[in-house]
Amino acid sequence: MKKIMEQMAEELSAAFEKAGYDPSYGKVTVSNRPDLCEYQCNGAMAGAKAYHKAPFMIADDVVAQLSDSRIFSRAEVVKPGFINLDVKPEFVAEYMNKMAEDEKLSVETAKNPKTIIIDYGGPNVAKPLHVGHLRSAIIGESIKRIGRFVGHKVIGDVHLGDWGLQMGLIITELKHRKPELVYFDDSFTGEYPAEAPFTISELEEIYPCASGKSKEDEAYRNEALEATHLLQQGKPGYMALWNHIMNVSVTDLKRNYANLNVDFDLWKKESDAQPYIPDMVEDMKKRGFAYEDQGALVVDVKEESDTKEIPPCMLLKSDGASLYTTTDLATIVERMKLFQPDEILYVVDKRQELHFIQVFRCARKTGLVNPETKLSFLGFGTMNGKDGKPFKTREGGVMRLENLIADIDEEMYRKIVENRSVKDKDAKDTAKIVGLSAIKYGDLSNQATKDYIFDVDRFTSFEGNTGPYILYTIVRIKSILNRYVQEGGDLSTGKILPAVNASEKNLMLQLSGFAAMVENAFEEKAPHKICAYIYEVSNAFNSFYHETKILSEEDQAQKESFLQLLQLTRRVLETSIDLLGFSAPDRM
Repeated sequence: MKKIMEQMAEELSAAFEKAGYDPSYGKVTVSNRPDLCEYQCNGAMAGAKAYHKAPFMIADDVVAQLSDSRIFSRAEVVKPGFINLDVKPEFVAEYMNKMAEDEKLSVETAKNPKTIIIDYGGPNVAKPLHVGHLRSAIIGESIKRIGRFVGHKVIGDVHLGDWGLQMGLIITELKHRKPELVYFDDSFTGEYPAEAPFTISELEEIYPCASGKSKEDEAYRNEALEATHLLQQGKPGYMALWNHIMNVSVTDLKRNYANLNVDFDLWKKESDAQPYIPDMVEDMKKRGFAYEDQGALVVDVKEESDTKEIPPCMLLKSDGASLYTTTDLATIVERMKLFQPDEILYVVDKRQELHFIQVFRCARKTGLVNPETKLSFLGFGTMNGKDGKPFKTREGGVMRLENLIADIDEEMYRKIVENRSVKDKDAKDTAKIVGLSAIKYGDLSNQATKDYIFDVDRFTSFEGNTGPYILYTIVRIKSILNRYVQEGGDLSTGKILPAVNASEKNLMLQLSGFAAMVENAFEEKAPHKICAYIYEVSNAFNSFYHETKILSEEDQAQKESFLQLLQLTRRVLETSIDLLGFSAPDRM
């Protein structure tokens, strides 16, 4: 199904051609002055130089060709040469009906579907998720959903940090606390216990304790470094402990991500990339890319066009240990081998940009990826408190993600109970659904690359540009539709008729922009564009609702038309919030 703007542009292009001008000037945009017109074409302004003609003369010639337009009810020239356009209500209604019949609501499936891996989440095992993990998880999840909706094969990978010093620290602390455990007995040859010697809460206490000790006690740190080395060499007892750490930690991570309605296709880990490192490093050395510099093994990645210093990409430290850089490169090797992706997108804190410049350049220079494989970095900004500093607890510590979610749910529960709109037994469940919308919409409505203020009071408000406002609009539509059915009405009959007032036409025009918006949101990896769109649709619907008697309309055909438009509006809004990663309750 062709987008509404494409159909307009086709008619404008034909008019330019009939008037003797290049049809490429027939581009149409939404009017930046909605008080004057609905759409506009500025092609005559662009063509003036090429044709040595005043733009208003070109515009006059074009408008003369639109006198019997199928689409436009008004085409008017405004000096110095803009063409102001209004659309026929009949054409818009026809488009609405076709859109309602389309399972994808007018969004065309990609003609050349790509395989895209999104690396998002990225938590370290044995540590609780905190607010710093929020943005990667929900931005990545939304981009994954948008990509799938437009027809690409999108694979989400959590990419767990599981192979660094943190493991050595945990093993060392466990050895100090419980030296009698069989994992530390080098003479033990039996089967290791199936049950972990710690719970998730104990594990989450052990790591910070060990980390603190290692900063103050050099001998302790050296012991942890040795434990890390032995683990990476495959020491049986340490490998058994590592498996326990992974099982306990990943189970908890999955629970926390499920609470955010975030899920991953792959639960790959840094350790999965380890087998690829030796051959990768050896190959880079053989082909002359990798060389020693002060004992470390590096690859030059600077380019002549660089305006700032880009240091060499380090593969191995002087003691032979690998780094994040090495693991990320080896992970690219693994992904190319297993999936042959067309694109690998990393959704990571923007402060890691230099790291990814080095990794991407090294991967390209050494041929780890095909020339046409796209490596992309979406660096997101910081989530800050009202003081403009990174979001903290009242005590000044880093807030656990599950505590933030609980706080938001509690605030939503309080507001829902105050409204007395939902029975007590349902209020808790409803609060969770609305609370998730507050968190996700509050974050995703900001451009990903920018820092933003996480304001609980504003994000949980039922008014303004918030998740709860969007859900409230959807619930209002559901309520009207349900009442009609309860009164014996049939929602499967009727079709959308031309708009009877300006607010209805405005709602239709907003809905008609859905396909272009989704495609643009995917192209630019920009969930905030979906948020901006559904806020406009919600405002347009609420204006229409307040100005129009829907259920009390006496003309049955007109009433059915209104209800079909409501169903289409609900579908567009519900599809959009699903792309953002949350849903709407039936009541709130």
